[in-house]
Amino acid sequence: MFTMINNRYSRLLWVGLIVIPFLLLSIHGDAFASKAPATGDLKYPKPPGNHARSAALVDVISGRILFSQRGNEPMKIASLTKIMTAIVAIEHGDLDSKVKVSVRAAGKEGSSLYLKAGQQITLRNVLYGLMLRSGNDAAMAIAEHVGGSVEGFAYLMNKKADEIGLTHSHFMNPHGLDQEGHYSTANDLAKLTAYALHNPEFKAIVKTRVKSAPNPNDNWDYKWVNKNKMLTMYDGADGVKTGYTKQALRCLVSSATRNGQQLVAVTLNDGDDWLDHRKLLDFGFANFPLTTVTKTGDPIAGFPYQVASDFAYPLIEGEREHLEVRLAPLRAGTVEYKLGYRGQLKFVLNNQLIGTVPFIDNKQTDEPSSTRVSSHRSFVASIGTALKALFLQGGL
Repeated sequence: MFTMINNRYSRLLWVGLIVIPFLLLSIHGDAFASKAPATGDLKYPKPPGNHARSAALVDVISGRILFSQRGNEPMKIASLTKIMTAIVAIEHGDLDSKVKVSVRAAGKEGSSLYLKAGQQITLRNVLYGLMLRSGNDAAMAIAEHVGGSVEGFAYLMNKKADEIGLTHSHFMNPHGLDQEGHYSTANDLAKLTAYALHNPEFKAIVKTRVKSAPNPNDNWDYKWVNKNKMLTMYDGADGVKTGYTKQALRCLVSSATRNGQQLVAVTLNDGDDWLDHRKLLDFGFANFPLTTVTKTGDPIAGFPYQVASDFAYPLIEGEREHLEVRLAPLRAGTVEYKLGYRGQLKFVLNNQLIGTVPFIDNKQTDEPSSTRVSSHRSFVASIGTALKALFLQGGL
């Protein structure tokens, strides 16, 4: 049946001598979709040069990787590890709980908050120390508090990596000191950071320039100044983390927001990372603006539905015309259907699903469903109506 209908649609489209994105109705999923022109004629912008062994650039809202240079090459990542430490602690711990610093944590080598064995500090405050000053003692204390042990916390880190889809990462410790079997990639760190920045607690911590916290050991408070120079060097900068070890060398993850769009740049083993991050972020904002594809309430051409949420995606010039749109109605009787949803619009670019939005009954018109068409009178709308009629005549 589907093969017969697909052939029928193909003939209709090619007879028209034009390929235009449109929406097709499917009773059994999204087997039918718009067919956009191939993207081979698009000219993708050339990224700036950099000094990194590996690099990546990602749009936070969509998760789209805008640039990747050896992005899947596993490498040592130093204190960029603490991005994972922080988000795992935020998701699994009580931020107001008191973390008791162990002898093992207090004695951890490397960058330190100079916590003392036996002292107590809230999980929220020690997370600020972790991300602003890169305290290895803080990382150990957090791991023991949230995971019960370093090994238990590493298990949570790797579980989270699997959940997010970090396919080239493995974590052995919460601080990032060089250890066999502890590694990640620029692409994975970009995905991880984009995920973490959707958490308001994480987002607030990493953009903080200076943080004070009670110090039970002296009569003066802790005062932590963020090591991330991008916060003062780049307009719109709002995170994320620096890193360095003798084996990993200089590592940096930075984020910035302009015109409602947030980007994350990642470099590993980069001797001039501050400059490279400015150039990468400028490149992303200039060439991949966050573009509104559809908005809540938009009618769907040729069908009695309207979009139930916004969808935006970073697109280069001319790329929007190459989106394929698929209509995937729900079966009547499902829980979602009873709640008022009628299905999903699926957006496909370069044969990859880039996002979905739900749709509901069109509440903006009282026209009969057989004649209801988008107020945007266009050739797309008329083709959508014709194709819908053809499906119905086919007995679906």
